[in-house]
Amino acid sequence: MTTDSSSAQYLTFTLGAEVFAMDIRTVREIIQHANMTVVPLMPGFVRGVINLRGAVVPVIDLQLRFGRDTTQVGKKTCIVIFDASTEGEKLELGLMVDAVSEVIEIATTSIEPAPQFGATISREFIKGMGKVDGEFIVILEPERALSIDDMARLAEQAVA
Repeated sequence: MTTDSSSAQYLTFTLGAEVFAMDIRTVREIIQHANMTVVPLMPGFVRGVINLRGAVVPVIDLQLRFGRDTTQVGKKTCIVIFDASTEGEKLELGLMVDAVSEVIEIATTSIEPAPQFGATISREFIKGMGKVDGEFIVILEPERALSIDDMARLAEQAVA
């Protein structure tokens, strides 16, 4: 698969019946769901932390982060490890998703802006809507949807 400046590759995954995507360049790896250590006084969507080769990696339940029900762990439940950044500092985060689908290429001309209404998640979390084979795929804006600063503020509110 070749890429040029007019297209990009995205990792697709499912949450419930919906398909989402994120830029493959931010994805480090995909691991099977494993036991996590629960951290007290964290927002509900922070399911816990895992030990990834000696590093502590927080795991975010993407369903809960989007204001939905808790992800039910199944055979295909995965954790997508990706690079996030806060104040110029890189940090690894894990996203709990129902299943990882595939890596696809989407032409920039096939990406529409986030809808003004009707989205099932907050508009600020959406980078765009990729049109693939006549269907739309929600492309996440991880810097917004999974902002470390926003999550830290929510954790502080949970404590207060």
